[in-house]
Amino acid sequence: MNKNFYNITDYGAVGDGKTINTAAFDRAIQECAENGGGTVYVPAGIFLTASITLKSNITLYFEIGSIVKFVQDVAQYKLVQGRWEGSEQELYTSLIHGKDLENITISGRGFLDGQGEYWWQLFKNNELKHPRPRFIAFRNCDNVLIEGIRLVNSPAWTINPVECHNVTVNKVTIKNPANSPNTDGINPSSSKNVQIANCHIDVGDDCIALKSGTEDCPKFVSCENITIINCTMVHGHGGVVIGSEMSGDIRNVVISNCIFEGTDRGIRLKSRRGRGGLVEDIRVNNIIMKDVFCTIIMNLYYFCGKGGKDKRVWDKEIYPVDKSTPSFRRIHFSDITAREVRNAAVFLYGLPEMPLEEITFDNISIELAEDARPAVPAMADKIEPVVQQGFYCNNVRDIKFINVRVSGHLGPGFEIVNAEGIDFNGCKIDKIDENDPCILFDGVRDTYFSGNRQEKIKGFLKLRDSKDNGRM
Repeated sequence: MNKNFYNITDYGAVGDGKTINTAAFDRAIQECAENGGGTVYVPAGIFLTASITLKSNITLYFEIGSIVKFVQDVAQYKLVQGRWEGSEQELYTSLIHGKDLENITISGRGFLDGQGEYWWQLFKNNELKHPRPRFIAFRNCDNVLIEGIRLVNSPAWTINPVECHNVTVNKVTIKNPANSPNTDGINPSSSKNVQIANCHIDVGDDCIALKSGTEDCPKFVSCENITIINCTMVHGHGGVVIGSEMSGDIRNVVISNCIFEGTDRGIRLKSRRGRGGLVEDIRVNNIIMKDVFCTIIMNLYYFCGKGGKDKRVWDKEIYPVDKSTPSFRRIHFSDITAREVRNAAVFLYGLPEMPLEEITFDNISIELAEDARPAVPAMADKIEPVVQQGFYCNNVRDIKFINVRVSGHLGPGFEIVNAEGIDFNGCKIDKIDENDPCILFDGVRDTYFSGNRQEKIKGFLKLRDSKDNGRM
């Protein structure tokens, strides 16, 4: 027998769907590690187990026809210290996990079922004193590969590397019911050099979310050098989300060649006063969206979580800038098509003391759905519901709109408020009431217009309390 190959059935595992095989997994992994590493092999069969603890230099391989189901018994999941929703706390051990490891792989064509219904019900009944298990979670690990497997019914977040380096998630399918609570797909947190590619994600919360901890973290570690390519994302609360846990900074992110269908939001960046942190150098390109609630959101008034209802969070007045002030800058969107958008085209709301800055929209086409219903586009207090809203930008600086087309909206195609340095080049606004302006400015200065077009319009630009020195 290959000394680097460890079949779990050789360690007592039985694939009958009834025998609990936790000890067999542990024995196989332990012997593999003691011999310098290798492959722990899960053959075809239905294997029931509790948490699986990985060790360095091990590939956990799931063969075609293998089905692994995780035990529905809270007593079999011990409590450990970990990070959940940005803060350190005690939580139940993840279904597959490891800490301080290197060279670890989870791969194959197997089917892994977290049987999360048990945990979701305990959560809904408020019967849990600690956060639910994540499906796959690694802490402070280097050189991690997750590839090929199918993950369904996660108790909570599905894949969550925390403070990891050199992580690749490739050709993974994730499916959690649309009504399952907090079952995000892939959530890299305070991790560096992460590639997410060729995945299909259909979940009950955010499909992919980048995080770096909250103000409660004992130390701040950034999340950076992230690529998300060739993925399809359906349903879920957001397609790709940055924040709101971003106190340790998030930077150098590329999102490319992806399809979003039926997600509430497409690209969503969120934070608030008190979180601090910097989000910068984000590029989003070659994206198709259909039947999303809002294509792009940047919201610095996000109200969910501890302290989210404090006046400081929702107040629209100017506050002093300090280390707890969040900042978004150098964020660029290009080559995006969105159809049947159900609420608003784009919603940007910065802070008056810290505007969103250096934002570009290039070659963007957005069509609002005719049957859209009134709703608040972003999760923030004291914002009025809208319906079929075009681009709304408040507290922004240095924004460029290049070859942007918006249609099917009610009211102005672009409403720009409290802004400086706005460029419109080659944009087109159509299918709106002839009595509405294409662009409404309120408190805007330093603008430039070139080569824009409009249909069925009496007025192209309307100024309201603006000190504009615009050039057309």
